[in-house]
Amino acid sequence: MNDSFAKQIIKIFANNPFDSFNHKQIASRVGAHDKAARQLVLTTIQELAEAKILVEDDSRSKYKINPKNINDDLLPANYVVGTIDMKQGGKAYVIPKDSDREDIQIAPNNTRHALHGDTVKVLMFPQRKMHKPEGQVVEILHRAKSRFVGVIQLQERFAFMVSDSRTMQVDIFIPLNDLGGAEDGEKVLVEMTDWPDRMNNPVGKVVKRLGKPGDNNVEMQSILAEYDFPLEFPVEAEREAAKIAEPKSKDFEGRKDFRKVTTFTIDPADAKDFDDALSFRRLENGNYEVGVHIADVSYYVKPGTAIDREAYDRGTSVYLVDRTIPMLPEKLCNGVCSLRPNEEKLCFSVVMEMNDKAEVLSQWFGKSVINSDQRYAYEEAQEVIESGKTNGVCDEAILELHKLAAILRAARYKEGAINFESQEVKFQLDENAKPIGVYIKEQKEANWLIEEFMLLANRKVAEHIGSRKSAKTNAPTRTFVYRVHDEPNPEKLNTFVEFVQKLGFKMRVGSRKALADSYNNLFAQIEGRGEEYMIDSIAIRTMSKAYYSTENIGHYGLAFPYYTHFTSPIRRYPDLMVHRLLEHYLAGGNSASAEEYEEYCKHCSVMEKKAADAERTSVKYKQAEFLSDKIGQTFTAHISGVSKWGMYAEIEGNKCEGMIPIGSLRDDYYMLDEDNYQVIGRRYGKCYKLGDSVRIQVKGVDMMKKQIDFLLVEDVDIDIEHLAREQKPTRKSRATKESKPAKTSKESKSSKSSKSSKKKSLSKKK
Repeated sequence: MNDSFAKQIIKIFANNPFDSFNHKQIASRVGAHDKAARQLVLTTIQELAEAKILVEDDSRSKYKINPKNINDDLLPANYVVGTIDMKQGGKAYVIPKDSDREDIQIAPNNTRHALHGDTVKVLMFPQRKMHKPEGQVVEILHRAKSRFVGVIQLQERFAFMVSDSRTMQVDIFIPLNDLGGAEDGEKVLVEMTDWPDRMNNPVGKVVKRLGKPGDNNVEMQSILAEYDFPLEFPVEAEREAAKIAEPKSKDFEGRKDFRKVTTFTIDPADAKDFDDALSFRRLENGNYEVGVHIADVSYYVKPGTAIDREAYDRGTSVYLVDRTIPMLPEKLCNGVCSLRPNEEKLCFSVVMEMNDKAEVLSQWFGKSVINSDQRYAYEEAQEVIESGKTNGVCDEAILELHKLAAILRAARYKEGAINFESQEVKFQLDENAKPIGVYIKEQKEANWLIEEFMLLANRKVAEHIGSRKSAKTNAPTRTFVYRVHDEPNPEKLNTFVEFVQKLGFKMRVGSRKALADSYNNLFAQIEGRGEEYMIDSIAIRTMSKAYYSTENIGHYGLAFPYYTHFTSPIRRYPDLMVHRLLEHYLAGGNSASAEEYEEYCKHCSVMEKKAADAERTSVKYKQAEFLSDKIGQTFTAHISGVSKWGMYAEIEGNKCEGMIPIGSLRDDYYMLDEDNYQVIGRRYGKCYKLGDSVRIQVKGVDMMKKQIDFLLVEDVDIDIEHLAREQKPTRKSRATKESKPAKTSKESKSSKSSKSSKKKSLSKKK
C-alpha cells in the first residue's frame, strides 16, 4: 500500500466521518481518472478496510472512517483528543490534551453518548470568525467512570436511576430484574452496563443499596461512592493491619535516636493521624538543629501487599465534613504510624543545621526513632506565639522555630512565591451531624510555622535527588516523584491583566519574578477593598493546577526549582512512593523506571482531584442543609460568578453559594458581559459584577442536588410593591365588576418553577 496515497484517501474519509463513499467518488476527489488509477483507489480502500481503518456500510460498496482504529500519525488536523466537561442543559466543552488549544464547545446533540470526564475524540468544525472552536464527539476513547449514585424511580415494567450529579445529564434505565431489591425512592449505586446506539439512555444494574435520601450517613456514603472511593477496606488488608504491632527495640536498630531531643506535633484539634513532628535543639556553635520527622509508613507497608494495593487505589485520604476516610486502615493511620505523644515511633527524617538567618548549612536524611514530648492543637501553639509566654522547653522551641519560619516565609516571597491565601469552610455539627454553625477557618502563625518547615523538608528532599544530573545530557540521573506546578495559561493571564488594568491596577509580566511580585503587590493593594473578593477569585482561575510527575518542571507558585511531597505518607500515596525511592537511592540503588512511576503519578493526580471534588461536594451538601431551615431569611453576600443563566452569590461568613436566576431580576432585561465578569441591564445600564456586595434572600434549597436558590432583596421589594398595586382595585373596576387580582411575580415564578422542576438546573462553566 502506498502510504502517501493511503493518507490522502484517509484524509477525505476523516474530514467526513459520518459520510460513506464508494471508490469512484474517492477516485474523483483524488483526481484518479483513468482505469488503472481508479483500480489503485479501489485496492487501497480494500486494504484500509482489511486494516480496519475503514469500515463498509450497509450498502457494501461504500465505506466510511472507523474512528476507533485510525492511527495517531494518520489523525487529521481537524481531530482533537481531550476530556469532556458536561454542563447542565446538555451542553459540553472538551478540554484538549494539548494545553495550548482552546476548549471546544460541543452542542447537546453532538455529545454522542459521552459523559462527564470521558476521554473523547472530537471532529472540529470550520471555525467561524469571532466564535469559539466548535466540534462534535466522534468516539469515546475511555469512560471516566461506570458507577453512578442516584435515586430509583420505579415504573410498572422498568425503573430509572436519577443521578445526584449535576454533570450526569441522563437517567440510567434499569430492568426490574436488575434492581437488586431496591425500592422506589431509595438511593443506590448503579453500574452502567451498556449504552446501545439506538437508545437515549444507558442501561445499568443496582450494585449497592445505600438507603433513604436525606439521612446523613447515606448522603456521605453516596458522595464517596459517586467519586469511586470504597466504603470499607478489603478483609485481606484489615487482616494484614491487625498483625502489625507497635515498634519494639529491635525495630530501632540502625536508626538515629532522637528520643531525648525536644520534639512535638502541631495539628488540628480533632486530628488523630499525626504524621509529622518537629524537633529542636541549640548546638554548641550557636546554630540550631531542626528535625522534620515523618511517620515511617514504608517500614510497615511493603509494595505488593493488600494494604499497599488498597492505599494505591485510594491514592489519598478523603476529608468529608463529618468524617475522614483514611488511605490506610485505622490500626496504622491512627495507631502504629501516628506520632502520638510519649510513644516511641519510627520516622523518616530530614534534619538540618540552621543559623539565625534560617539558612540551611547542612542536612541529613535517614531513618530515626522519636518520642514526642507534647501534642499541640494549632490554637494552643498560636496562644504561645501570641503571648510569648513559655511553660517548658516545647513552648520555647515553638517561639524559636516561629522566628525561623517567619524568615523562611519572607525569603520565599522575595524569591517569587505567590501569596494565594485559601479559605477553609468549617462546620459546627450537633450530635446528629446537622450543621448548626458555619465559619471560615483562619490561617495564623502556628499554621505558617508548620507549613514553612514542611515546605523546606519537601524542597530539600527533591533537591537532594533531582539536582544530580548527567554530565552529558544534563538530565536527572534518577527517576523521582515531583510535585510540579506549571506557569499560568498565557491567554487566561492576558485576559486577567487586561481586566485589572481597567480597574486601575498595573501588572508586570516581563519575567516570572516580575509577575509573582505583581500578584503579591496586587493582593496587598486590594486588601479590605470592595473588589478584593472579585480579583482574588479571578486570579486563582488564571493559575495552572499542581500535579505529580517524574518530569520536573519546578513549582511555579512556590518558586521552587525542585519540590516533592514527603511529609504526609499516612494520607498521601505519592509521599509513600517518595519515601521508598529516597531510601532506595540513599542505599545506592539504581534509578527506578520512569515509565512505571509516571503512571503511578498520573493515577495519584486523578485520585487527588476526586478527593478534592468529594470534599467540596460534602461541604456543599452541609451548606445546603444549613440553609434548609432559613428559607426567606436575608443575608449579605458577594457575587461569586456570572453566566447567561444568572449570578452566583456567596454569603459572607459562611461561603454558602447560591444562584440568582437572571429572569428573577425584574427591573430590566440583563445580559452577560463575559469579558468584564458582569451582567448588565439593556435599558438602564445597571450592572452586577463579580465581587459586588448584595443583599440576598434564600428562596429555596434542594439538598439532593446540593443546590441553593437566592433572590436579590431589592427585587423581592419590587415584587411586594407590584403585588400591592395590582391588588388595589381601581374605581372603574369597582363600578363594573369585582376585580380579579393579577397573578403576582412570585406566583409566576412558582408556576414556572413547578413546570421545570424535573429539568436539570443550570450551572456556571468552571
